[in-house]
Amino acid sequence: MKIKPLEEIREFLRPYAEENGVELVEAQWDARKRALTLFIDAPGGVDLNLCEKFHRAVDAPLDELDPTFGESYTLNCSSLGLDRPFKTARDFARHIGEKVEVHLYAPLHGAKYHEGTLLSYDGETVAIDAAGTRLEFPVSKTSKVCLFIEV
Repeated sequence: MKIKPLEEIREFLRPYAEENGVELVEAQWDARKRALTLFIDAPGGVDLNLCEKFHRAVDAPLDELDPTFGESYTLNCSSLGLDRPFKTARDFARHIGEKVEVHLYAPLHGAKYHEGTLLSYDGETVAIDAAGTRLEFPVSKTSKVCLFIEV
């Protein structure tokens, strides 16, 4: 089944996301299930009600865009989850001052895993405060940076 480029779909839906107070972070297509999933985020977090609200807001406009060229598909709306990796500068900026996990491809500063307070991100380097010590990591050496979730 042919589908329009995901970036085109995201750009088309961006105004609807802004109107509903969400950020459309990612769109994914699952050809096997014939499902388009929209992943959203919001300053106060994402719950089922917000997913449902955004789903209703974009359902009719998506029919007009016709992302699957007339073929039927399932539309899903979801949160990326609390432990999702940071992907954009906006993700990092939103979490400055919060506790994060930094996962590395190879040991750096003595380990492949570090946790601490996110101090900065400049596109090339991530800096955290790990128990009073400033640690910097080249983004190219990180496999994942995400919020630290206490269990």
